[in-house]
Parts: sequence; C-alpha cells; structure tokens
Amino acid sequence: MKIETTPHEDHQVTLTVELEQDRMDGAKRRSARQLAERGKIAGFRPGKAPYDVIRRQYGDEAIVEGAIDILLDEVYPLALEESKVEPSGPGALEKMESLEPPIFIFTIPLKPEVDLGDYQKIRMAYKWKKPNEKEVDAKLEELQKMYATTVSVERPIEKGDYIMTAVKGQTADAADGDEPLWEQESHAVFVAPENRENELPFVGFGHLLVGMSAEETKIIPHTFADDHDDESLRGLTVNYETTIKTVRGTEFPDLDDEFAKSVGAGETLADLREILTKNLEEESRTEYDDEYFTALVDKIKEKATIKYAPQTLKHETEHVLEDIKGRLARQGMEFEAYLKMQDTTLEKFTEEEAGPTAQKRLERGLIFDELARKEEIKVEDGDLQSEFTQTLTQLQSQGYDLNNVKGGVRAQKEIANNIAMQSANQLITRLTLERIKAIATGEVAKAKKDVTKATKDVKTEKYSEGAEAVKEEKPKKKAAETSSSKGKKVAPKKKTPPKKKAAPRKKAEEKDSEK
Repeated sequence: MKIETTPHEDHQVTLTVELEQDRMDGAKRRSARQLAERGKIAGFRPGKAPYDVIRRQYGDEAIVEGAIDILLDEVYPLALEESKVEPSGPGALEKMESLEPPIFIFTIPLKPEVDLGDYQKIRMAYKWKKPNEKEVDAKLEELQKMYATTVSVERPIEKGDYIMTAVKGQTADAADGDEPLWEQESHAVFVAPENRENELPFVGFGHLLVGMSAEETKIIPHTFADDHDDESLRGLTVNYETTIKTVRGTEFPDLDDEFAKSVGAGETLADLREILTKNLEEESRTEYDDEYFTALVDKIKEKATIKYAPQTLKHETEHVLEDIKGRLARQGMEFEAYLKMQDTTLEKFTEEEAGPTAQKRLERGLIFDELARKEEIKVEDGDLQSEFTQTLTQLQSQGYDLNNVKGGVRAQKEIANNIAMQSANQLITRLTLERIKAIATGEVAKAKKDVTKATKDVKTEKYSEGAEAVKEEKPKKKAAETSSSKGKKVAPKKKTPPKKKAAPRKKAEEKDSEK
C-alpha cells in the first residue's frame, strides 16, 4: 500500500492510497459472492455460482461498487494508522482515481489544534461584591408587592391604583352622531409609576387620571405624533371622554414575622432576610461569573491560535440548530413557523445567526478543553459521586424518577451513565474556571513565588547547618565510584496498537469507476 499525504490550509488532508491490483481482484470476487448469496441464480445454490455467471447476472458495476465498499472498510483505518493522521470526524472518499491499480483519494478533517500562547500572564481582576442592605431591602419590597391585595378606596386616584373606566374617543371635528373612533365600556387601567409603552388608548393615559374620583367624567384630548405606528392616527387630535367607574388601591402586607411565615421562609423576618440575602448573593455571583468568565475566555482566545476543519464547524452548527429547535418545541412552536415570523430562510438564519453562534461556542469549547488539559484538571471519585448525587437530586426535585423510566434496567443504566457524564463535565468545568480565575487574579503566580521563597529559605538553612558540621568533621577519602551507582536504562513501554477506525463516507456523485 502506497500513501501520499497532502495537507491543506483549511486543516484537512488528502490521502492518496494506492493498492496492489490483486487486492481489488480479491475484493471483486468477495463482492460477487455476496451478491450471489443475497439473490437467486437459476441452476445454482445461493453463493455457489461461478464468478463469470454472477458477473453476467449482475454486471461489472454492481460488483465493483461492492468491492470498493469492502476495501474501504479495510483500507481506511490502515491508511490512517500508517499516515499517523488524527481525524476529527469521518473522512470522505472524494473519488476512485483508478481501478487498475486501485487508487483511493480521501479528504480527512484533522483533529482541532489549540495553542493557548502565554495565557498564564493574562490578568483580570475579579470584582464581585456582596449585595448591600439596600439591595436586600429592594428584594424584600418586591416580595411584599407580590403578596399585595387591592381594595376599594374612596379617594382621588393615585399612582399605583387599579381603575375601571368607560372611554369613548372621538376626533375633535366629529359631528354629532358620528361613530366613535375608539370606545370601551369597561377599560381597566393600572396607573403605573412610569409610563408603559403598550398603554391604551395612548402612552401616558393613566397618569392623566390622577386626581379624579369615582363617577367623575372628564374630556382628555390627545394629539398623536406625526410618526405614529398607525398611519390613520398620525397628527390626529382625539378627545377621550373618560368616566371613572371604580378605584382600587393597593394594600401591602406588614413586613413582620407573620409575613415571613406566610411566604414559607422561616419563623421570623430575620430568617426571611437571611434567605433573601443568600439567594441574592447566588444570583448576583452567577450573573457576574457568567460575564467574567466569558470575557476571560475571550481574552485568552485573543492570544490563542485555533485550527479546525470546516466539517467541525458544520457539525457544531447542526448542534446549535438542534438546540434552537428543541427550545422552540418546548414552547410549542415549530422551527419553520419561527423562521416565517423572523422573515428569514434556513440558509440566511444559519449564515447570520446559527453559524456565528456555533463558531463562538466551538472556539470557546476548544480553548476550555485545552485549558483543562494544560492545567491537568482531574476529578476525584468522591467529588464525582457528590456531583452525581446532587444532579440526581435536582432531577428528582423536578419530578423525574429514574425507577419509572421506560425500557427497564438497560434504559436506567444508560440514563445513569449520561447523568454521570454530565456530572463529570460540570465538575471539570467548575474546577477549570476556578483555576483560570486563580491564574488571572495572580493567585497562582503568588503561590509559586511563596513556594520558591520557602524552598530557598529551607536550602539556605540546610546549607548553613551543613557548613557548621563540615568544620567539625575530619576530611574523608573519596569512595571509589562503583558501577552500581551509575544509572540504569529502562526499557521503553510498548505502544498499544490503535483501535480500528471507521470507514469514511463515500461521495455518491463521485464514485468514479474510471480505469
């Protein structure tokens, strides 16, 4: 077998593999026998017909195609092993350049390569701060508002009230008997502290009701802007006859121990504050960490060199599209309907949205994997078991029961393995993030410096002690050097042969049977 390797700039290689003719001849006979075993040839038992008879029955093309498939399974893994090519995925048979002798031309995507550069010199301060008391107070007020109730009030309208109105809008120059431009007999209005963009009949309407009382009627004029979304209203002045039907104010619960009990957060208000503080810290840290580590990995990426084949990016893009389809399906929407809503096509969406997202995700993932490898991140069995238990507990809290999985014990084992893999990935991710944070904040450099200093101090102390001892000892004769003091060579370990590689896919349009 002769192999010629041609590397390409897009991180792929072309392997030109030439075989001896007798291998093709043998493969053709095996292919013919397989055809004979699958079909019927008059006068012969299955698989027992002579080669020439099979050839007349099925034709050279069918036999050659089968022979190529047979050789692909045998030749491709051997070619990878002999050429020492490390593929990132299945290769493609570009064409059969010749059948006599058989010459295969493969295109193979190479395994991604990442050079992180001098990433250990990158510095990025970690500036997360614990939420202060004012932020905890704000969270407590949010919770208080969630448990607020509304009650009828006999007073003028204030911000924060809920109003029921009857509204009839008519143009300023409308004649008696003209149809109203906009009319609602029961129009609910929340007088929000700030204007709301979706407010009807126009933005700011609720604030103009402040000071009115139940059963009061008022004409509220409004002139729409010249660039209003509704062309029919642009520059138009409308008078809104508004009658207040009911006014309901907001009643907030007292922030006391009883309130804490009612929301199921301990026995006292202090317990509730403690829980809110802890939750706020977790939310704040998670949000900050997302921004910090995204920026840090991007900073590392700036100094890194990343190489990968087009097929690798294509594969990641397919994953991104599947993720999007899955999220939409959980929301009850078809992907095709989503594309129509966005007024786009699959090709355009892939090029402008999914493709760039996949590239970022792929490159960050490759950098992250290389960081974990370089920093020798390892997972201890005890930590993995703890992470597995925690992940399983989270799933169970969401109503997932491993014991009720369809498919029996086999399916349960498969799911358990998936959870274990997920747990390992989560743990490696967390450990790697902690490590690069320690590098970026200078903690690793400081620790190395401290260790170096301590080592120097110990050596200096030992040298001083040794020098004092030498002064008191009498000089000794040099011992003769023996052969036993010399280092012995250790035999190298034998390399384990690589596992068999899967055959590449064939390009259907290029199954060239040229001789």
